[in-house]
Amino acid sequence: MRTGGGPGRLLVAVYGVFALAAGARAAVQIATRFDEAPVAYLLSALAAAVYVLATVALALGGRASRRIAVAACSVELAGVLVIGTFSLADAEAFPDETVWSGYGRGYGFVPLVLPVAGLVWLWRTGRKGTRTPA
Repeated sequence: MRTGGGPGRLLVAVYGVFALAAGARAAVQIATRFDEAPVAYLLSALAAAVYVLATVALALGGRASRRIAVAACSVELAGVLVIGTFSLADAEAFPDETVWSGYGRGYGFVPLVLPVAGLVWLWRTGRKGTRTPA
């Protein structure tokens, strides 16, 4: 089964929305208030780049795209867990929130759930016997 087909279309759509949301947020923050919280704003830009990469890779679905999607979802999950934990443990280090702060609290915790859903979908569609030729 293709990663971008069936229910995967919803996953691709949500990733696309998050790519736009995180990218727009980071662009505005970097352009207008970069000096206030440069690390937080650059992390939001990184999150946006990861979301774009995951969106494209999930939509394409081939063998190489699947590997890229797994890497993007894994980096995203690690980012949410590390930045989420660090932002709660040392709130002063983040004078403004990133997309991944507080495990994605500002986005309804979707940034925490999304990479898990992506990895589950990739696993489900990549099992032996369900793969499509690249």
